[in-house]
Amino acid sequence: MRKMIGKFLLFLLFASVLSVPFTSAVNAGGNPVYHVKLDESVERGLHAYLKRVFGEAEEANAKAIILEINTLGGLIDAAGQIGKLMDETEVQIIAYVNDRAISAGAYIALHADEIYMSPNAKIGAAQAVDGAGNAAQEKSDSFWKAEMVSAANSSGRDAKFALAMADDSVDLPQYRAGKGQLLTLTAKEAAEEDVKYSEGTVSSFNELIELKGFDGSEIIQTNLTFTESLARFITHPVVVPILLSIAGLGLVVELYSPGFGVPGTMAITSLLLFLFGHLVAGLAGYETLILFIIGVILVILEFFLAGGIAGALGAIAIIASIILAGGNPVYMAYSVLIAIAVAISGMVILMKFFGKKLHLLNKMVLMDATDTESGYVSNVNRVELLGKQGLAITPLRPSGTIELDGERIDVVSQGSYIDRGKHVTIVRVEGSRIVVRESKEKGDNE
Repeated sequence: MRKMIGKFLLFLLFASVLSVPFTSAVNAGGNPVYHVKLDESVERGLHAYLKRVFGEAEEANAKAIILEINTLGGLIDAAGQIGKLMDETEVQIIAYVNDRAISAGAYIALHADEIYMSPNAKIGAAQAVDGAGNAAQEKSDSFWKAEMVSAANSSGRDAKFALAMADDSVDLPQYRAGKGQLLTLTAKEAAEEDVKYSEGTVSSFNELIELKGFDGSEIIQTNLTFTESLARFITHPVVVPILLSIAGLGLVVELYSPGFGVPGTMAITSLLLFLFGHLVAGLAGYETLILFIIGVILVILEFFLAGGIAGALGAIAIIASIILAGGNPVYMAYSVLIAIAVAISGMVILMKFFGKKLHLLNKMVLMDATDTESGYVSNVNRVELLGKQGLAITPLRPSGTIELDGERIDVVSQGSYIDRGKHVTIVRVEGSRIVVRESKEKGDNE
């Protein structure tokens, strides 16, 4: 345990060294222009990166921030945070759509002060979808449509086009929208006077720099730090349930294994990475970390206190800290449920195939079967008594006791009453059940 904690602390130290922002300058001279590439999925970690870059640009008194966008979208809540950040930034923001600004990418572009597109670029198709890729529920869908309209209004653009990007019932046939089709504008269509979702079409980033008169300015190319890259990876909507599933399965395997080994280390590392990534992304506060630590302490106390209350409270605290750390409680609740399902499935598999080899399981569950194959016999089957005669020493109504060769044996008649002192013959032996019938006289076996 101490070695594992030490390695994690070294990891944090190494991460802090690599978290120093990296930038490169080109064409030095005048106030700088920040060049930021947005070419991956829009997730929660992206907000932390942009917040840092926008803050640097404001401190440097930058002329402009150019967002070079090429994304198919991402999380709605992450896009909403980025849109709010863009509205609050005093530096001019220019969106350069280099290929695609789809869904959340279109929403981010609409928050820019100006939009330019490459000749083959497209913008639109911004319908809200759930985690399975299906259309979102009515409440979420309505919220997203309002967000798209608000984004268009924030930059002084005609909101009907933004609504058509999110609502396939808006009829704009001249732009292939309506009757089940979402609006997606080409660079030429976006630049039309009646649309004005683009200020112009440029073939490259350098052409945009010349067009805006920034060719004599310092161009600062921004890059993700190591911790920001890690945070973006960890907070990705696909990675979160995987991390939590590894943690749950690792804890289950560790409970059934002697000592503390690889499964436990994997589980703790997954949880620490989850919290670390969400802290860096700005989604989780230190109160969430404190709640998680309290939960761990309560779980540890469960090993020394009877009753199970401390362990239950600890588990609740840990799950609550995970849900609160995600920013979107509903999505995190689904991720936790997936992790619990994986852990339960793993436990069932362990019990079914490896039960006898597991240390803790042998203490919790009786795994040995007292079957005939293992050499156990539940009752002595005294077949040697068949046909022998004994004397009823109690009335058989229909059960009672007989004496046979000096041994008292509990028996049951075939259903009829047999009086005390009568001779009986053993006609059937079924484990501990010995059946008799009355004999007319001693020695009568018929």
